[in-house]
Amino acid sequence: MDVKKIGNIPDGGGWRYVGRRQGEKNRAATPGKPRNQYGGPILGYAFVHTVIDDHSRVAYTEVHDDETAITAVAVLHRAVDWFAGRGVSIERLLSDNGGAYRSHLWRDTCEALSITPKRTRPYRPQTNGKVERFHRTMADGWAYARCYTSEQERRDALAGWLHQYNQHRPHTACGNQPPFSRLINVPGQYS
Repeated sequence: MDVKKIGNIPDGGGWRYVGRRQGEKNRAATPGKPRNQYGGPILGYAFVHTVIDDHSRVAYTEVHDDETAITAVAVLHRAVDWFAGRGVSIERLLSDNGGAYRSHLWRDTCEALSITPKRTRPYRPQTNGKVERFHRTMADGWAYARCYTSEQERRDALAGWLHQYNQHRPHTACGNQPPFSRLINVPGQYS
């Protein structure tokens, strides 16, 4: 499990697609945001919480406005239910050393769910490489794939992209099959 932090998109589009000058104008014109010391809006960040199955590479992802322990625990509960509905039971969970994953709430939740929490060594993203690679694929395929005119438009597009990734996109670690092909007893997958 890991969290990816990405910048929110201003209304009208961000600088990656509309250019720096227009991106700054869009940012300045975005209503309803708190202002910084220079009068510009503080757009903030979107935190993409991801749980990925080590064997099948099936991913569960949610976007939130923070990365606190309370949010991470809520995501974990929903991910456990989501994976259980697909026949996957979570026994161990590898995460980095973020504050949410070091909290007592996280430890107690994992214990209540009968999950053994494990953490990577500090400053070793290679250990958590599967989710790190997923985040890179997600950034290219969803977060920065096209010009979104608002943050809400980008968040709405996540479910469709995630379905494509899990059920249709060939994955080299799965023998060029989609990740869902490695799960057994999934509805519609019986053979």
